Amino acid sequence: MASKEKNKNMTLQQRNYQQLQQKHEIKRPIVKNCLKAFLVGGIICVIGQAVTYFYIYFFNFTEQSAGNPTVATMVFLSMIFTGIGVYDRIGQFGGAGSAVPVTGFGNAVISAAIEHRTEGFVLGVGGNMFKLAGSVILFGVFSAFVVALVKTLLVIWGVL
Repeated sequence: MASKEKNKNMTLQQRNYQQLQQKHEIKRPIVKNCLKAFLVGGIICVIGQAVTYFYIYFFNFTEQSAGNPTVATMVFLSMIFTGIGVYDRIGQFGGAGSAVPVTGFGNAVISAAIEHRTEGFVLGVGGNMFKLAGSVILFGVFSAFVVALVKTLLVIWGVL
């Protein structure tokens, strides 16, 4: 409805330009992009599961206790792959499939550090490393606090 009203207020030249723009607009392959993101994200998750099994089998972790070293390993691997330029190619191919898993966090941290390394280690790397990832850390810690608070209250009230 709003677009029809907007079109009524356009001049003839604006309408002609909009038609020309729509004619030459490249159609995005949405289904193809979704499948690629699903594939890349799935492969990253399979690798994460393999790392979990590695910790369970070789270091006698339980399924619950293997989670933290698995996350640390996956973040570390994504930082290494970002540093040598591999993760960028994975991200170009898989889009959100490479950004959504925890490896996207490692990529975000190290990318900012690499980008600002010419400004020095303290002001460049240290000052800019957590600009993007800082909000992820902040909201992750805050969300964990809220969930723990709600769970504690439910346990105190006898609901759980």
